[in-house]
Amino acid sequence: MHPAFRRRLFLSLGLISASLLALRAGAGDAAAMQALRRGLAPPDWAAAPADHCAWRGVTCGGAREVTAVELPRRGLRGDFSAAAGLPALARLDLSFNALAGAVPAALGALPRLELLDLSMNRLSGPIPAALGRAVGLKFLNLSNNALSGAIPDDLRGLKELQEVQISGNNLTGAIPGWLAGLPGLRVLSAYENALSGPIPPGLGLSSKLQVLNLHSNGLEGSIPSSLFDLGNLQVLILTVNRLNGTIPDSIGRCLDLSNVRIGNNRLVGAIPASIGDATSLTYFEADSNQLSGSIPAQFARCANLTLLNLAYNRLVGEVPDMLGDLRNLQELIISGNGLGGEFPRSILRCRNLSKLDLSYNAFRGGLPDAICNGSRMQFLVLDHNEFSGSIPHGIGGCSRLLELQLANNNLSGVIPAEMGKIKSLQIALNLSFNHLLGPLPRELGRLDKLVALDLSSNEISGEIPGDMRGMLSLIVVNLSNNRLRGAIPAFGPFQKSAGSSFSGNAKLCGDPLDVDCGPIYGSNYGSDHRKISYRVALAVAGSCVLIFSVVSLVVTLFMWRERQEKEADAKKAEAGEAVVVEARHVMASSVFIESLQQAIDFQSCVQATFKDASAVRSGTFSTTYKAVMPSGMVVCVKKLKSVDRAVVHHQAKMVRELERLAHVNHPNLVRPIGQLRW
Repeated sequence: MHPAFRRRLFLSLGLISASLLALRAGAGDAAAMQALRRGLAPPDWAAAPADHCAWRGVTCGGAREVTAVELPRRGLRGDFSAAAGLPALARLDLSFNALAGAVPAALGALPRLELLDLSMNRLSGPIPAALGRAVGLKFLNLSNNALSGAIPDDLRGLKELQEVQISGNNLTGAIPGWLAGLPGLRVLSAYENALSGPIPPGLGLSSKLQVLNLHSNGLEGSIPSSLFDLGNLQVLILTVNRLNGTIPDSIGRCLDLSNVRIGNNRLVGAIPASIGDATSLTYFEADSNQLSGSIPAQFARCANLTLLNLAYNRLVGEVPDMLGDLRNLQELIISGNGLGGEFPRSILRCRNLSKLDLSYNAFRGGLPDAICNGSRMQFLVLDHNEFSGSIPHGIGGCSRLLELQLANNNLSGVIPAEMGKIKSLQIALNLSFNHLLGPLPRELGRLDKLVALDLSSNEISGEIPGDMRGMLSLIVVNLSNNRLRGAIPAFGPFQKSAGSSFSGNAKLCGDPLDVDCGPIYGSNYGSDHRKISYRVALAVAGSCVLIFSVVSLVVTLFMWRERQEKEADAKKAEAGEAVVVEARHVMASSVFIESLQQAIDFQSCVQATFKDASAVRSGTFSTTYKAVMPSGMVVCVKKLKSVDRAVVHHQAKMVRELERLAHVNHPNLVRPIGQLRW
């Protein structure tokens, strides 16, 4: 046989053999994929074509071997062990499903597997030791399941591992030291487990380690200084453990370190000045430890710092002026220390600051007028200090403020009316336990988003303004231990509060206090009533005469019109005709009190008049109904029994007089808050 022919023959036989092997492998994958479809039943595989390589989430190689099965977020349940029958499989992603049971040990037999992501499922039992046979594995993610037991030592052979994510399980035991021997390890995330023991010092020898997240375990011992020796660490999260010792001085060697969270441990000593060398630092949280000394001024060199949380330690001294150079700082939380001095005005240079918490310290002196120097401040927490003087009028410039805490200081003077300009206030306004005096500003009624108001234990006097009914979102209120007097306004949040919220005000009466307003008004307010000016009295009297005249005209015409309508309806009924009820809709409306404009829903007022159960009382000319607004506010709706077209030209004058009465403040006058016609 000619040599050239022999070579061609061998080549042909080789190609045929390779083709047969490929066909055999493809047939094996097809069977495994059919088994996987039966086990998982993905919805979009139900009507899929026969060719498994065309199924959604499936990738095949040149020999039609399955190389990837990626089916995240499909709501899958059932058995996926058939995936072990795909020898060319490199990527298996079944994350964010509802898979339960054990992790199939057979997956360890996949020699080419590089990525295994089974996170966010309901898998239980131990991590199978057989996974240690998948020597090509680079990315292992078993986080957020219900896995238990220790991290198996059999995984030490996975030398290609780059990411190990096993957080959010019930794993116990120590962090194995063999993890330090993985040359390519970049990410180790094992937070929210029950791991114990020390952090292996050798982890710092992993030259590529960038992310170490071990928070919420039971780890003990110190933070190994070797973690920072190679200078590659970028994220270190060790919060909520039992770590002790000091913060290593070598932390400054990691020039790319951006995120340090070591709070809720037992760390002691000073924060090292070398922290300023970590110039990429963005977040630094070391709260709830036993750190001492002063706040290092070197933090000012971390130009990218957006959050600095040193709360609840044993820090002393003043806030360094240089921190005002942190133009990207958004949150400064240093509460619960022994810090002092005057208000750190340099911090107001941080124009992006949204949260400033200086509470539970010993700061003293006055508050700066430009306390919100910049429009981004949302949380201003200054309670439990020794601040004195008045609340600055500039507080009204805090246009985005959600929470204001000034309780337990030595503040004096009146509550500034500018407080009503902070329309964004939502979470809380707490001025309790100060020495504030004077009346409650009516402008507080504009705070329609505020949920909690505490003005207790001051020297506030006068009556509670009815305008406070504009605080539509109010749930918690405390005005106790002041010098308030008069009747508590009828307002849902007031009446739903405990009596203790208004106690300690000797001359205050009405619900929810068990004090009748009648005798108090008679004995304490008679002289006040006599002091009403004749001008106001004449205005009220004139308005009443005018309204009485208009109402008399309306009533006269109503009685005539009502008689005509009844006669017409009776004739229709005798003739067998249906009496048509005209559909009602709001034709015109207005609210006289600005702070209540958003609270009044006119459709709710109209609907109340259709229900007999809502009627409070009925007279010859009108019926009064109880209407509940969407916010929970209760109003009385007085409906005239008819309005004739002949008196339409009087309505404008009538509305004007009602609006005038709405602005007359007198205890014996029920002020109208609006009008509507339908």
